[in-house]
Amino acid sequence: MQISIITVGKLKEKYLREGIEEYSKRLSAYCKLQVVEVSDEKAPEEMSAAEMEQVKRKEGERILAQIKQDQYVIALAIDGQMWSSEKLSAEMDRLALHGKSQVAFVIGGSLGLADAVLKRADVLLSFSKMTFPHQLVRLVLLEQVYRAFRISRGEPYHK
Repeated sequence: MQISIITVGKLKEKYLREGIEEYSKRLSAYCKLQVVEVSDEKAPEEMSAAEMEQVKRKEGERILAQIKQDQYVIALAIDGQMWSSEKLSAEMDRLALHGKSQVAFVIGGSLGLADAVLKRADVLLSFSKMTFPHQLVRLVLLEQVYRAFRISRGEPYHK
């Protein structure tokens, strides 16, 4: 399976980079992983609703340019479906079984995802109704994908 993580912005925090490197290394035994960082749109702290939409639109265009036509897209969105780790594992197994071995997970910037990206997504997935920094979500996502592969193969992993 080929997994792409398409995300807005670069990681600055050392502890997050180290965690992501660790899970990327672990995942190499299960899949081909690619992390694609698209640049975030520079924006002032205070913005109008129209300015926020413009920022999301520009970031969305960068994201959409990285999505391949045949990729199955799972976009992380606060109002998406909430899955257990077992459900994520089952969905990844289902995709592989049905010939959808290229999966792209999309993480938006600090303002979220543009409507065009949400429309392109095959599934909207939420980790929580809480808001998390998008850089932290990248680490949590990699851990959950790793856990999904372990569950799928019946390998032990802490609960």
